[in-house]
Amino acid sequence: MAPAAGVHPQFLPVGRLVTASNQLWEVDIKYGYIAGEDRFFFIMPVIDVYDRCIVDYHIGLCCEAKDAVATLKRALFKRQLFTAAEKPVIRSDNGPQFISNLFDITCRELSMEHERIPFKTPNLNAHIESFHSILEEECLSRHEFSSYAEAYETVTGFIWHYNNVRIHSATHYLAPAECYQLLMRNQRHLKPVRL
Repeated sequence: MAPAAGVHPQFLPVGRLVTASNQLWEVDIKYGYIAGEDRFFFIMPVIDVYDRCIVDYHIGLCCEAKDAVATLKRALFKRQLFTAAEKPVIRSDNGPQFISNLFDITCRELSMEHERIPFKTPNLNAHIESFHSILEEECLSRHEFSSYAEAYETVTGFIWHYNNVRIHSATHYLAPAECYQLLMRNQRHLKPVRL
């Protein structure tokens, strides 16, 4: 695939076949609205495209590069990958958090490859976009939040439910967290994910 004008080739996603957890994570930002405070809040989940788990997330009244870095580091800790020789590729769009020097330096220090999709191609970040659609339909659109505290509690509860209760066809109708545990024990195999 030829690089898009103005985009450095090293940041274009490459065609890949994901055959296991922790090979490719996607990250993006979703906005929610707090009616009682007349302001928006930010949700930034990291999803594993193979097992569909939300590995970690940031929820806050702002979302800066330092929040993206902290979330990425927590995700590595949760999956016990912080010191691993092979780490997931992290795929994002070109939001200011992800094109920042801080995020770039952190990825280099962690020996993580960072892919940035070309502008106006959300289909190349399809798994996190799909999660955001679920989050909107099953959580955000069903609540009118009176406060940030209420929004935070509701969204964290939804993400827990998504990971631990909500079944997914791509994980053989298991909740993502259960599927991940079975995959780690070699008790489950999934179809490769073509990107």
